[in-house]
Amino acid sequence: MIERPVSSEEKPSPGKLVQPSLVISRFAVQPHGLLIGLLLVDVGLTFDVPVGVAGQIRTISYIASVIFALLMGVLSLRFRHKSLLVIGLLLLNISALSCAFAPSFIMMLTFFSIWGIALAMVGPMGLTLVGEHFPREKRASVIGWIFGGNAIAYVVGAPAMGFIAGLGGWRLAFLGFVLPIALFSLLLALKGVPSASSSQQSALGMRDYLAGFKGVFSSISADACLAGNALSMASWAAILTYSASFFRQRFMVSTGFASITILVAALCFFSGSMVGGRFAKRLGRKKVTVLAAFFAGVFTFAFANLPDLWLSMALAFIGSFSAGMRVTASNSLTLEQVPKFRGTMMSISSAADNAGSSLGAGIGGAALLLFNYEGMTISLGAMGIAAAIVFQLLAIDPARTEKRQDS
Repeated sequence: MIERPVSSEEKPSPGKLVQPSLVISRFAVQPHGLLIGLLLVDVGLTFDVPVGVAGQIRTISYIASVIFALLMGVLSLRFRHKSLLVIGLLLLNISALSCAFAPSFIMMLTFFSIWGIALAMVGPMGLTLVGEHFPREKRASVIGWIFGGNAIAYVVGAPAMGFIAGLGGWRLAFLGFVLPIALFSLLLALKGVPSASSSQQSALGMRDYLAGFKGVFSSISADACLAGNALSMASWAAILTYSASFFRQRFMVSTGFASITILVAALCFFSGSMVGGRFAKRLGRKKVTVLAAFFAGVFTFAFANLPDLWLSMALAFIGSFSAGMRVTASNSLTLEQVPKFRGTMMSISSAADNAGSSLGAGIGGAALLLFNYEGMTISLGAMGIAAAIVFQLLAIDPARTEKRQDS
C-alpha cells in the first residue's frame, strides 16, 4: 500500500515507437561519458590542464546527477513521467551543444554538469515509463533492451567518435555524434511516447516517498547493497574513465586504437551482464555479486601494473566482463531488499551508483596526479575488493525465502 501498484494491468497495446524511443533515450545519455573517457587527453590539452584535472569534468557531473537522482523521486510524484523524460533529453541537447563551444575549462565543467542532470532524469523515467505503458509480462524484455542500449552506445560510439575526432578534434565529436543522437532521441520521444492521462501524485504520495526513505535506510542489508554498489562503481571508473588515456599515454597508441579498446571493453561488459543473470539464478544473487565484485576489483588493480600492452588490455577486458556480471547480479540483489519500497530503493540506488562514479573519477584523478596510473588503479581496485567484502559480510539475499505479497 505504500507504493501503489499500477491501477490496471490490462494495458492497451503500446505504440510501435514506445520501445525504440525508450531504448534510444538510454543510448543517447551515454556518448557524453564515452567522449570524455576516449578524448580526455585532448580535452586537457585544449584547456591546458593535466589529465587528472580534466577527469574532474566527470566528477562534477556525477555530483549533479546524485542530487537530481534523489530529487527525481519527488518530481516523479508531481509531474508526468513523459514530461520529465523530455526535459531530460532537452537538457542533454543543451549540454552537447554548449560543451562543443565551451570557451574555458570552468565553462566546460558547467556545461558538462548539465549532462549529469539529464542522466538522472532520463534513466529513471525511462524505466518508469516501461511500467506505465507495457504489461507485466513484457517489462523484463523491454528493460533488457533499454540496458542493452548502454553497451550498444559504446560499441557504436567509440569507433565513430574516434574517427570524427581524427577529422576535427573532440569539439567536432560533440557536434557530429553526441548532438545528433541527442536530438534524434528527443524528437523520437516526443512522437513515440504517449502521455499518461495524469500523474495523480499528491501530498499522500510525498509522505509515502519519505516513508520509503526510512524503510530503505533502516535495513542494514539494503544499506550494504547501496554501499557495495557505490564502491563497485567507483572502482569501475578506473577502466571506464581512465583506461583509454592510460593506453594512449603509457603505450603511445593512437586515438583510433584506444577507441577499439573501449569498444571491446563494452562488448565484454555486455557479455558479462548477460552471463551474470544466468549465474545469479543458479548460484544465487549474493554469491555472484561477491565473486564478480572481487574479481572486477582484482583485475582493475592489476591492469595498469603490467609492462606489456596486450596483457594489460586483456586484464582490462576481463575486469570489464566481471564488472558486467556484478552490475546484473547486484542490481538483482538490490531489487529484492525492501519489497514494499522497491521504487524508492532503486531511486536511491541510482543516486548511490552516481555517487560512486563521482567518487571514482575524483579519487582516480587525484591518485593519477600524485602516483601516476599504477597508484590510480591500485586505489580504485582496492575499492572494488572492499565492495565484495561489504556484500559478503552485510548483505542478505531475501529471495531464499520469498513470499510474494501484491496488494
